Amino acid sequence: MTPTTKFLLGEDAIPTHWVNLLGDLPGEPLPPLSPRTGEPAGPDDLTPIFPMGLIAQEVSPEPEIAIPDPVRDAYRLWRPTPMYRARRLEQALDTPARIFYKYEGVSPAGSHKPNTAVAQAYENAQAGVRKLATETGAGQWGSALAFACTLFGLECEVFMVGSSYDQKPYRRSMMQTWGATVHRSPSDRTEAGRSQASHPTGSLGIAISEAVEVAAQDPECNYALGSVLNHVLLHQTVIGQEALAQLELAEAEPDVIVGCVGGGSNFAGLVFPFLRAGREVRIVAAEPAACPTLTRGVYGYDYGDTVGMTPLMPMYTLGHDFVPPPVHAGGLRYHGDAPMVCSLVRSGRVEARAYKQNETFEAAVRFARAEGIIPAPEPAHAIRAVIEEADAAREAGEERTILFGLCGHGNFDLAAYDAYLAGELQDPEFSEAELEAALAGLPEAPAIA
Repeated sequence: MTPTTKFLLGEDAIPTHWVNLLGDLPGEPLPPLSPRTGEPAGPDDLTPIFPMGLIAQEVSPEPEIAIPDPVRDAYRLWRPTPMYRARRLEQALDTPARIFYKYEGVSPAGSHKPNTAVAQAYENAQAGVRKLATETGAGQWGSALAFACTLFGLECEVFMVGSSYDQKPYRRSMMQTWGATVHRSPSDRTEAGRSQASHPTGSLGIAISEAVEVAAQDPECNYALGSVLNHVLLHQTVIGQEALAQLELAEAEPDVIVGCVGGGSNFAGLVFPFLRAGREVRIVAAEPAACPTLTRGVYGYDYGDTVGMTPLMPMYTLGHDFVPPPVHAGGLRYHGDAPMVCSLVRSGRVEARAYKQNETFEAAVRFARAEGIIPAPEPAHAIRAVIEEADAAREAGEERTILFGLCGHGNFDLAAYDAYLAGELQDPEFSEAELEAALAGLPEAPAIA
């Protein structure tokens, strides 16, 4: 028989529930804190910008949460997504490892982001909200929310990080095609943006501040976040549930799972269902050396945005006023990470690694020349880690099954590939002095033991 390359599921295999890992995390869960009082945040801190349906999902202890029928029906446009056996990459690496990847680039927006964008747009439409405001880094989240808003009749306003706004004009065109209004951040449209005019390349933290300000001042507008929060990670668990079923088709059990981490939603979406299933598997989180929150950040309470308008969350952070260098993996330029992912790293259940920009693009090009898909710069970090794992398997002379998340394609990132192929791509990092300066601005908050 001809070996199988694509492992496909029918639409009847789209998950009916999301997997909620909140109750499975090690230790007592740490609550978010109100930015006004410093006390545990309650519904009053969230209702100005989120509908009650999402707030309920954010704090729910239930192990599974049903996916509403209209959301699951929208998922049929692209789900289930394929899982591939990377046979050509295995050959190119001359490794005994078996490599599988779950590919989310087949969604309308070209990434995993619509999994939560559709769910968030639905809950806001149910609550009678007219408009959603959001931020976007590389543009994947902004385009996903613009798409989702068209499905449920909502307006969409996007603040796009300045460096990505300049680097990725066609992501902006994509959002506008779906009806969204897009602003370069920092902008002069908000107090938050004007206060950050000295950082023209922008950051996700600044763009979040702008979008939250817009939502808080308009009773008909809510805010939508593309990563970090519990309900966002929850929505992404359709990825890992499908991957479990597809690995059964492949008669494979992973020894290691690899995902890139910026805020943590793509990573959590792939990994959490495996943790819930009790699989004994090594888990690797790959992040950029230019913004290494998990590998060099401190664990403590910090704001989710730059200006300090959002609740304080327990997470690994580089400091909310840290502005990362303008690397091409715009979706990973965030000063913190999802509290649930940080909890797993802190407990030792997840191993974090950081990679420089050039070595990630070298891995991306090797993958593209073997498998044909041009990866987005974000999952190129995961591919770098996969190659390390495959090389280690070869050196040890042992079989090893590797699963990784290819969370989006790089068809809108070719300017970055141009720079790499021309030898002009930089490897920005930041010094210990810069790190200490950023951490000096952490807010007063209870210490975490």
